[in-house]
Amino acid sequence: MRIIDLSAPIAPTPADAASYEKVEIHSTSHAGGAAQIEALLQVPPHLLRDGEGWAVEEFTSLATHGVTHVDAPWHCNSTIQGQKAATIDELPLEWFFADGLVLDMTHKADGEKVGVDEVKASLTHIGYTVKPLDIVLVRTGRDAYYSRPDYKLRGCAISSEATRWLYEQGVRVMGIDAWGWDGPLDRQAAEARERQLPGVFWAAHQCDLSYSQIERLVNLDALPPFGFKVACFPLKIAGGSAGPARAVAILPT
Repeated sequence: MRIIDLSAPIAPTPADAASYEKVEIHSTSHAGGAAQIEALLQVPPHLLRDGEGWAVEEFTSLATHGVTHVDAPWHCNSTIQGQKAATIDELPLEWFFADGLVLDMTHKADGEKVGVDEVKASLTHIGYTVKPLDIVLVRTGRDAYYSRPDYKLRGCAISSEATRWLYEQGVRVMGIDAWGWDGPLDRQAAEARERQLPGVFWAAHQCDLSYSQIERLVNLDALPPFGFKVACFPLKIAGGSAGPARAVAILPT
């Protein structure tokens, strides 16, 4: 088999990053580890191989939505269809290891909506019929901007109608190689203010369905349209709205 990494590295964010996406990592060197060992256990550096101790890292800040991650329904609303929304630790593991497929939406402009007809047309183009628990990945090509300040302003918007249609086919995990499933927040906000209606901002997130999005994926261009497995198990954060995930595609050789 061949494994393709679909996750971006977890790395410190710029100092001016918003709190909801901030990542801060403190690293201890091998020399620092040796000093810790001596202080804790009275084992001096000359008793360690090359005088080195452990190297360790500590997350001093890790926003669950600041890296490649899986959203839980709880992220979107406190209740879904009248019931308490599930947190990330409550979701079935079966959702996160399944057949995958890629819908190519690289032709869509930033903020442009993807409707049901376009999803169906893309499926017809690749000759695939969606089945329950498939993991549907939307390729926008915006992972090319991942480390740039304007990354969050990029990507098309998957409509609530398209999301609902995929859900009705039995899909419970949908992913995208952009900052968010609903498209750039600034464009959503402008439309919501202009129309003065609920359900415009964050339309697909808050469409009252119990499903998960994988956001901030990379390398979808390395995948075939279908014929592979996706593994995207999120960290089991108690009561969490999301969990960072090491998403990978597993292809036969």
